[in-house]
Amino acid sequence: MRWNRVIPGVLITVALAAHTSAQEKPAAKAVKVLRFGKLWDGKGKLWTNATVVIDGNKILGVTSDSHAAPAGAEVIDLSKYTGLPGLIDAHTHMTFYTDETPGVPLLKQLINPVPAVEVFLARKGALRTLEAGVTTVRDLGADQYMDIAMRDLINRGEMIGPRMFVCGYGLYITATPFKKEGTPPAGGIADGVPEVLRAVRQQIAAGADVIKMYGSTGTDDDVTGFETYTFEEMKAAVDMAHQFGKKIAIHSYGPDGARDAVRAGADSLEHATDMDDATIREMAKRATYYVPTIDHNRYYIDNGDKIGYAPGYKERLQAFIPRNLETARKAFKAGVEIRDGLGCDLHHVRRKYARTGLVCESGHDPRASAANCNGEWRRAAWERKRIGRGGARLFRGLSGRGRRSAR
Repeated sequence: MRWNRVIPGVLITVALAAHTSAQEKPAAKAVKVLRFGKLWDGKGKLWTNATVVIDGNKILGVTSDSHAAPAGAEVIDLSKYTGLPGLIDAHTHMTFYTDETPGVPLLKQLINPVPAVEVFLARKGALRTLEAGVTTVRDLGADQYMDIAMRDLINRGEMIGPRMFVCGYGLYITATPFKKEGTPPAGGIADGVPEVLRAVRQQIAAGADVIKMYGSTGTDDDVTGFETYTFEEMKAAVDMAHQFGKKIAIHSYGPDGARDAVRAGADSLEHATDMDDATIREMAKRATYYVPTIDHNRYYIDNGDKIGYAPGYKERLQAFIPRNLETARKAFKAGVEIRDGLGCDLHHVRRKYARTGLVCESGHDPRASAANCNGEWRRAAWERKRIGRGGARLFRGLSGRGRRSAR
């Protein structure tokens, strides 16, 4: 198989499975049959002349028998294409979307957003994400529960987009000075163990699927990575999340926050750079997932002026990227499970998902990189029943890539 004939090119999402049934109330004849020239199943097998049978929101099976179409089913000929299981982006911020007003830095457009307007604008990013072949995202941070609103609109069929697993507010420390007249409470702020417990419970009460905690500084053009939460605070958040059956992702740009996040039992670690060997070994031992989000810093370099970053951002990011990549290489060699997440905060100008090849820079071969984006990530999925099992080929969706089949 020539893998380079599959990865490059236009990615076309096939409107099927759960997405089809969610966006359009299925007619009486809900059974569809898709015929691909090639179909990669996410577990290493490449099918030739594959037939995929779909009933409503479930993929019933995959076969090479061209006569497997049930009587009366709608047959869609995609024999020019190679199909993939729907991709999963493990780190997004889908609600950080602007109207791209000319001459206005994107960061300024995100100040004091009106939730209804932001969710309405964010529908564009949701659609583009789905069109890129990404059928499931883990969205790690939003304001005023806009992510929960988007998730629910998509689930109801009122917005077109990928299935979303959301966290509501991420937990973060106080970052504003004292004011004599008082400061209005903000969602997600938590200092000390009691407040951390309260904030976790609040996100769960709001309907969050996963908990997010900002364990260090670092975002956008800030690559400092100073630890912000103590081990005790992280452990409290982890234990409370797990008590309610929720997974927790902890953000840490630097090694100290990463070390304590892993020791505390975080289910996934986001961004971490410069981790020492002991932390990496502990991640492998505990099966902590690592989402390095390497490409989002490249995106920031390319778009920093449009975003509105302060001078010097390119130099800071260019110095950070090699460290980020080297950490990912070390983690991969040590057996840490690495998962793909672009982590981009401004969704409408993010890089195309065809850049899965960038994870290969950490040591993955292309098949492993693609597997991280679909079937293999389901083993770490926050709710396996809602996504489906790669082993049973109940894919969340399928993507047909390129004009020609792989050979």
